[in-house]
Formats: sequence, C-alpha cells, structure tokens
Amino acid sequence: MVAQINTVAFQGVDVLDVDVQVQISNGLPAFTIVGLPDKAVGESRERVRAALHAIGLALPPKRFTVNLAPADLNKEGSHFDLPIALGVLAAMEVIDADALTRFVCLGELSLDGSLRKVAGVLPSAMHAQGKDFGLIVPAECGAEAAWAGDLDIIAPRDLLMLINHLKGAQVLARPEARLRAKPKFKGPDMADVKGQETAKRALEIAASGGHNLLMCGPPGSGKSMLASCLPALLPDLTPREALEVSMIYSLSGQLPEEGLVSARPYRDPHHSASLPALIGGGQKAKPGEISLAHHGVLFLDELPEFQRGTLESLRQPVETGEVLVSRVNTHAKYPANIQLVGAMNPCKCGHMGDPELECTRAPRCGADYQSKISGPLFDRIDLVVDVPPVSVMDLQSAQRGEDSATIAARVKSCRARQAARATEMGLSALTNAQLSSADLEECAVLDEKAKDLLAQAVSKMKLSARAYTRVLKLARTIADMAGAPDVLGGAHIAEALSYKRHMPKS
Repeated sequence: MVAQINTVAFQGVDVLDVDVQVQISNGLPAFTIVGLPDKAVGESRERVRAALHAIGLALPPKRFTVNLAPADLNKEGSHFDLPIALGVLAAMEVIDADALTRFVCLGELSLDGSLRKVAGVLPSAMHAQGKDFGLIVPAECGAEAAWAGDLDIIAPRDLLMLINHLKGAQVLARPEARLRAKPKFKGPDMADVKGQETAKRALEIAASGGHNLLMCGPPGSGKSMLASCLPALLPDLTPREALEVSMIYSLSGQLPEEGLVSARPYRDPHHSASLPALIGGGQKAKPGEISLAHHGVLFLDELPEFQRGTLESLRQPVETGEVLVSRVNTHAKYPANIQLVGAMNPCKCGHMGDPELECTRAPRCGADYQSKISGPLFDRIDLVVDVPPVSVMDLQSAQRGEDSATIAARVKSCRARQAARATEMGLSALTNAQLSSADLEECAVLDEKAKDLLAQAVSKMKLSARAYTRVLKLARTIADMAGAPDVLGGAHIAEALSYKRHMPKS
C-alpha cells in the first residue's frame, strides 16, 4: 500500500506542491527518505520514530520508503515532519488516508509527539485556499493560517490530538485570526528635530511620493534621527500590502505571534552587512533586508562604508521592485518594493567644508569618499539634501516645530490624491515614485516655462533619461503637496531640480 499526503515546498515567495508518498514493504527493516531531502528533512525519520513511540506506536520491522515528489525539487525545512508521520500512520492503516486527500500538512515534530511552529504557514494557507484544500498546522500557527480566509484549518498541539480528531474521538475548533493592534511608534517625533528645515521638507516630499532620499552632512547633524522619523509619516499598510509583507516575514520565520505585520517595515542594517544579508540568498536563498523592507523603508546609514558590490546589487531591485536570487540549485524571486533612504558624511573625517575641522586632504578626500557610490546607483536617488551642523541657537530654542502627526496627515492627503488620480486615469502605480514613463506623459504635463527650465537643466547638468523622469516624478509630488492642477509649473520643476546633484569626481 502507498499512502499519499499533500504538503508544500518554497521557492522564493512561490509555494510548490509536494506529494509525500509512503510505502511499507517486506525486507530488512529500514526507513529511507528519497527526493532530494536536505539535512533537516533527512533527520525527520528519527523525529517521526520517536514521536510515534511517545504516543504508544512502534514501527513494524519492515522497510519504509518515503518519496518526496517531484523528485528533482530540493526539499528544505522541518515542516515535512508532520506529513511524513501522517503518511506512515496512513500506510500502517492507523488513520484513514482518504480523510487527508483534501488537506495540506505542515509541522515539525518534537520527540514527545508535540508539534512545533514552522515558517511559511501564511503563504501555504493562501496556496491551500486557492486549491480549495484545508490545512493542518501546529496550534501555534493556527492564528496565522486563519488570515488566509475561509478554509478548513486543523491546528492540534500534538500528534495524538490530531489522530483523535481524524478518528472522530475529539473535535478541534477552527483557530481564529488574531487582530494585532498597530504597535505604538517608538521613534523620535519630528517636533524633536532642531532646525534642519530643508531636510524636513525633503523628508515630507519623500514620504508623500515614496521617493528615494540621500542625506549628506557632518556627524551629529541629525541624519539618522530624521530617517528614524520617516515611518511615523507614512500611511498605514493597506490590507493587501499587509498580507504581502506578512507572507515574506512568515517565510523568513519573523512573523510576530500577535498577528499580521500592520506597520510599514523599517529596516536599518549595519554597514558591515554582507551581500546575501542585504539582497537575500545564502545556502537556502532566504529573503534579505531589502525584501523584509517591502512596502516600507530601507535605511542605509554610512552609505559609502557598505561594500561596493553590496551597494551595486541594489541597482536592479530599486528600479524593478523585486530581487532575483540565483543559486546553483535554486532561483528564488522576492518582492522588494522599497523606499531607499541613505545617510553619509561628506568625507572620511566628516568635516569637509569646515575650515577649522576638515583634514588636510580636503577636498580630495571628499571626492574619493563620495565616489564609492557609483553613478548608476546615485542616478536612482530622487532627492539629495545637505544636512548642515545644527546651530547653538536652534539647540537652545524652546520653539518646537510641527509634530509627526501633523505632517503625516498632509502625507496621507497627498497619497490619497495620487491614488484617486491613478484610479481615474487607470494607472497601476499608486505613488508618484512608481509611475512609468508612459504614465508620466499623462499626469505630468509641463507648461511652457517649466519645459524651458527643464530643457536648460538637462543640458547644463547633463541629466540622464532616468534622471529626467525622476525629476518629473518629484515635481509631480511637489505639485500634489501644493494642491496644484495637473499642469506642472516652473516652480515645481525648480524645486525638484534643487534636490538633484552630481557627486564630485574622484
């Protein structure tokens, strides 16, 4: 007899069907798992054997063969424990195999028969719902699976409880999706930022249109503080966005136990982060920081201190909104629709431009330091703003600026205006930063003064075609913030051009 149990494997954010086939035959006692299992899957036989022994079942002295089909697909992870155990029980006729034909099973077994939490439950539940299947997962994962919608979910705490449910001796209630309250923002408030009015304006523009931002200034001028204020300015995730972000966190094993991710991600990796840590990859092609920041902010402090190859790997994901991780045995695609925010010092010592503090190699040291950011990457940054040192008068001033809630209300109104225009014109992009060149022709019409100004700027500043379109996107956001009509004027183009700057030549 061959028993078959449905489970899944993961390839990026894609969920692939896997059949766990178990056969019991005569011969020397053995327990063999085939079908390209990794180390964790290969060790399942010992966990399954111990878990069955813990509930009072012993394997007969026969030959057990477990095949994970398709055989040419790599199988990774401990979530194969439960489907293998159920396949063994079905082959031994302890449970009815027909009762499991419409279920997808995931779960890790402990030696005492209890079930442990596994990663990837939410995308697996979405996959099962699409096939009109039910889902069997550990109790700890039940609330996560319930977010997928109306599907049959069995979430036992241990293997014996599941057997009793399948036999009708016990009834397990369907788990309920827990609604996670939006976490209280713990970062600084914009009202706490002293001075830096130009940087505040740039930060609001970046939040309103989803634009990439680079802040350049000496140490202690408030660059990191300004960046940490950005999440409080951004609107809440839409239900669809929350589901997409939560699926990535589920695959990486970082989904909060309280429920779905409800706040926009804010990731700030250290500059020593490797390329696989930032982009994704490693032995099992896991999502990196850029994918964990999907629909949120990726903040890179001390930007030139990152490895050159790591920075260059950002070019394609920033442009396309997705990252492809290619390895010898697998190709995984992860979404990476991020807002890139960087901060850097003007030079190695950080004080270029200050006659009293700059080193003796200025301005050459500044050119060498800033040239670590390549032209193609720099071309993908919409706003470059100088953050000068804060004056003593600003530090000692008792006057507070606008708080984050006030600015966030304007950002929300501006984004609503963009979303309404996208709906009216049938555009796919919901923010100005995501507009395509064809979309720009429809929603960023220039008057004659603006056309002449932009033409002169392109000629004098030697702007590329990419930089040209990004200036138009930025001007569209500036006009939306001002409530201006569809036609862009010279003032909008002029302010957008003021944030465009070339790095010095080394």
